[in-house]
Order: sequence, then structure tokens, then C-alpha cells
Amino acid sequence: MSISIIIAGLITGMLLGVFGSGGSIITMPALLYLLDVEPKSAIAMSLGIVAVTATITAVQHWRHGNVDLRITAVFGLFGVIGTYFGALLGVITPVIIQLSIFALVMYAAAWKMLKPESQNKSQQHRSVGAMAVDLTADNTDVLNYTHIALHGIAVGILTGIVGVGGGFLIVPALVLLSGLPMKKAVGTSLSIVSLKSFAGFAGYAGSVAIDYQMMGIFTVIAVAGSVVGSQLGHRLPADLLKRGFGGFLLLVASYILFKSVLFN
Repeated sequence: MSISIIIAGLITGMLLGVFGSGGSIITMPALLYLLDVEPKSAIAMSLGIVAVTATITAVQHWRHGNVDLRITAVFGLFGVIGTYFGALLGVITPVIIQLSIFALVMYAAAWKMLKPESQNKSQQHRSVGAMAVDLTADNTDVLNYTHIALHGIAVGILTGIVGVGGGFLIVPALVLLSGLPMKKAVGTSLSIVSLKSFAGFAGYAGSVAIDYQMMGIFTVIAVAGSVVGSQLGHRLPADLLKRGFGGFLLLVASYILFKSVLFN
């Protein structure tokens, strides 16, 4: 068994366990650059690995009451539709475009991770969102779920094209659109990511070559990492983890651009 698979699998699972996102952002480059998997196959295998890992991790969060099944159903349904058609589009999209988009998405994720956040301002946003739901329950519910559906389609298309689960976009969307507390947003994000990743994998399956043995080994290790990540998420400072992950994203995104885009 390659040490690269062990390291990448553990990091993938730990990120999903801690943040409810970030799995594909590690998995795809690991398959592509560490394990020498062809780009489109790496995207497809990444989706499959994250689908299984996110599902198992989401079940753990659900047992602790941290998954909103109604939001999962709405975001997940429209996300699955967007992901499936995004994957069909990804099959015919030139690799250089896919990798360019992927690197830009990583830069965006890094910016969100490293951007200083006012705790008071964040709490005020959540309080206002919760008050809005309480004061205008019927109208706000319709408006919020409409926005959630639209975000589901948009994030789903991105997921299918470049092979990212989109959790780093889903988590803040759930907090802002539905007023979910962070822990419930993470758990709900995982359930949505699992649905969209399965749909994306289905869109690629049969169209690209897939090494199921490698994918299976990677997935088993990632699942083990997700258990560790769930435990770490309760013990390590979230700000420290987010900043470390953001810095890592900047390095990987720059490497992808210079190696695969600028010097291709």
C-alpha cells in the first residue's frame, strides 16, 4: 500500500470530519499528482471517495442531532440535479479549464478560511436570521428554501465539473440562509455533499477509467480519518485549524496553476 494513499486518505477524512468540507480539495490533487491518476479519472474517483466518506460521517452527526433533514432534502435534490449535469459537462470540458476552475475555487476557499471574522458580527447575523425566521415564518421559509434550491443547483454544477463536494460553500450558505448553528450546518453539509458526490460519480461512471481498488483503499483510510477528525473538531481550536487549512489551500492551488496550467 502506497504511503501517499494513507496520508491523503487520512487528511481527506479528517477535513470532512472537522469542517464538513474540504475532502475533494485534497483528494483530487492527491490522486492527480501523488498517485499519477489521469485528470478526469481523478475527478470521478474523488467524487466516489468523498461520497462514501461524507455519508458515514454525516450519519455520526445525525446521531447527535446535527443534521437538518428538510434542508438536506431541498439542497440535496437540486444539488444532485446540478451535479449530475455538471459531471456530464465535465466529461467533455478540456482538462486545462477544469484544473483552472479548480485552482480558482481553492483560492476562494483559502480566502474564506484566512479572512478575519468578527465574532460579534457573526453572532449578530445569526441572531437576525433566527429572528427573521421567527417573525415571518411562512414567507421567510419560502424565500429561504428558494435560495437554498438555487444555491444547490449552482454548487452542484461546480461539483460535477471540477470534482469538489462544495462543502466549503454549503456551510456558510446554510448559516446565512437558514440560520443554522455551526455544528448543525457542518452535519447538514456532510449529508448534502454525500448526495451530490454520488450524483457526480454517477455522471462520470462509464465515461472514464476508474481504478476501483485504489478508490476502495483510499475510501477505507478516509473513513478512518473522518472518525479522528470528528474527535479533533471538539478539541482543537477551530480558528487554528481553519488558518492552517487555508494556507495549505494556497500552496496547492498555486502548484496546480504553475504545473498544469501556466506550464502545460
